[in-house]
Amino acid sequence: MVLPADQAAIAEIASKVSKGECILFLGAGVHYPPPEGSIYSYPEEQRLPLGRAFSQALADKSGFSEQFPKDSTGNLQRVALYYETKLGRNSLVNEIKNAVMYGKKASPVVRALARLNFPLVITTNYDQLFEDALRMPKPLGPEKRPFVSVYNKDGNEPTKEYPGDPAADQPFVVKIHGDVQSPESMVITDEDYIQFVLRMSDKIPYNPIPLTFSYFFTRRPTLFVGYSLMDYNLRLLFKTLRWKIDPSNIPDTYSVDLYPDPLILDVWYNQRRYVRFIAQDVWTFVPNLYRMITGEEMPQ
Repeated sequence: MVLPADQAAIAEIASKVSKGECILFLGAGVHYPPPEGSIYSYPEEQRLPLGRAFSQALADKSGFSEQFPKDSTGNLQRVALYYETKLGRNSLVNEIKNAVMYGKKASPVVRALARLNFPLVITTNYDQLFEDALRMPKPLGPEKRPFVSVYNKDGNEPTKEYPGDPAADQPFVVKIHGDVQSPESMVITDEDYIQFVLRMSDKIPYNPIPLTFSYFFTRRPTLFVGYSLMDYNLRLLFKTLRWKIDPSNIPDTYSVDLYPDPLILDVWYNQRRYVRFIAQDVWTFVPNLYRMITGEEMPQ
């Protein structure tokens, strides 16, 4: 069931997306399987592993539970840090590559988002499935030419900027937690996240967020798809992007989250109006948005 308030919000988003005036913030949840009974399918062998499952696999291979029997094996940042100290960074990177590269395919949700008019996309995903979906030749895909900027943890070079105004056929994709093909860029361990937060205080042109995005964050709405704001690191990033910017200068931000945490909902919406939550899963929201914009059903 789609609530009237959600439907109104989706209509607002659809209007902006149609005009290429919405920033897409893409998270790992776009790789989750469809719910039972869905008309869409996404075979397990094509999907990326869920965060907890991947964390458990790293814990098993590194002997994490033997060393820390009372710690949760679902804490990916901590488990990854232990794995790195025991087996090395190169081994950790190879585990990630094996998990997100080989035999994996973009979901119908990812392919649909790639077809829509998002000139500006920012993601914390390491994989390249969204970029692959953008490049997919017509008529199966939109045949776009993404311009990709990947996080540099050292900050010794200016952040890669878009040469001009972002366009629908050449969207600007910023990978702020790195890319699987650039192992040195990936943000996965506790130490990586600390370094990332420190880098967020760097001045332009070395700040991890390109100036193009900093400019449009105050001029266009942002749509979070595939995230839960229960994620502390995501909330920290969100707050950092808004640091010292008057709320009156920030357009609406939407987060697609079927079960938003009651406390986060109270603080981030009821009290501070940071985010408008749309209580749907991505397999309901994206087909609805796609239908509103194109007048067609989302391809399977």
